[in-house]
Amino acid sequence: MLSTAGIEHRVQPAQIDDGELTPSESITPDQWVAALAYLKAISSSELLMDDQSNAPIVVLGADTVCVKDGQIIGQPKDRDHAREIINLMSDATHEVLTGVAILEPKGSRRQLFVDRSVVTVGSIPVDEIEAYLDSMLWEGKAGAYNISERLEAGWPIEFSGDEDSIVGLPLSRVVRCLSTFYLD
Repeated sequence: MLSTAGIEHRVQPAQIDDGELTPSESITPDQWVAALAYLKAISSSELLMDDQSNAPIVVLGADTVCVKDGQIIGQPKDRDHAREIINLMSDATHEVLTGVAILEPKGSRRQLFVDRSVVTVGSIPVDEIEAYLDSMLWEGKAGAYNISERLEAGWPIEFSGDEDSIVGLPLSRVVRCLSTFYLD
């Protein structure tokens, strides 16, 4: 997505596994997804601290969760969990929250935000769910789906918000935020 926007970048995977983390009941889904994005950005930035180049470096971390009836729904643990999530999403509306953290590892500036979209999924026939589960495309996906793939597959989905954000990165908003780091 960043390449498409003409943003030069390199990928530095975060050194945390957010699947091992559990949100506290005392924080909101917005706080949780923002915290995950920040943890990912910080863990990657620590690896860049020894970078001796004078090139400006900005680290971007992001995470996406679905929220249904106030409950955070992350990535499925296995096929049965994916089926459970998809059945929960079918014939219902949920929110998709994408947290973004942008920071300078060698500086003190940082920017965090959460982008929110609303997704309504119609009824999905059982045979389509099973074929989807067989495809393994649900792996690593918040809410067990990628909206672009599922729209292309003909799933009955409507949404309000930024499709890129639902995929995992609100690109136009990120580009605007990144530009502020380079203009100062």
